[in-house]
Amino acid sequence: MIPKYKRILLKLSGESLMGDKTFGFDNDVIAQYAKDIKQLTEIGVEVAIVIGGGNIYRGMNEAETGIERAHGDYMGMLATVINGMALQAGLEKVGVYTRLLSAIKMEQISEPYIRRRAIRHVEKGRVVIFGAGTGNPYFTTDTAGSLRAIEINANVILKGTRVDGIYSADPEIDKNAQKFDTISFADCISKNLRVMDMTAFTLCMENNLPIIVFNMNVAGNLLRVVTGDRIGTLVSS
Repeated sequence: MIPKYKRILLKLSGESLMGDKTFGFDNDVIAQYAKDIKQLTEIGVEVAIVIGGGNIYRGMNEAETGIERAHGDYMGMLATVINGMALQAGLEKVGVYTRLLSAIKMEQISEPYIRRRAIRHVEKGRVVIFGAGTGNPYFTTDTAGSLRAIEINANVILKGTRVDGIYSADPEIDKNAQKFDTISFADCISKNLRVMDMTAFTLCMENNLPIIVFNMNVAGNLLRVVTGDRIGTLVSS
């Protein structure tokens, strides 16, 4: 089996780890993700991962909580490290070598993020998990995913969601929503399709980095995307 992409950045939301739960993570979901990611390493794909933290902490209204935005964003970064550790444990359980790199120094549990070190890890076949976002408030994990993908020279960003691509409207609300198999960056902007936040999306567009949005919750889909099957939606120039 020959992969279409040699090096990928997999972007997962924190909510995707919850499964049917309302908080935290579902061990069965992590086990499925670990098996799917292992399939990629077995065919020689170099894998890096960015996970959100919304299953543990999501920035809330400052007026309601009294927590200022920057402070809340740092709390969210810590949540992404917890998720990274959980996925790391799941991957190591199935025999995949991993490294957790954090944009905030936490020497006891992770390596500090250093670009050349990250590239060296993926070249050696280790799955690299990037934690703590960009290390700065006011930036989402979507932006962190785009930034890290560009920094490590990934061929594509794979955005794993619970829907099977990009639609003209929310398919869970509008049954007449149209699915796009392929779409350009410019059309996403003109149609106001929120693939990622605008900072993350602009980074990909300016660096000609394609994005594939697909349903990560179907076992085997990740391998199908990487080997070139036409599933999900491809966003490119």
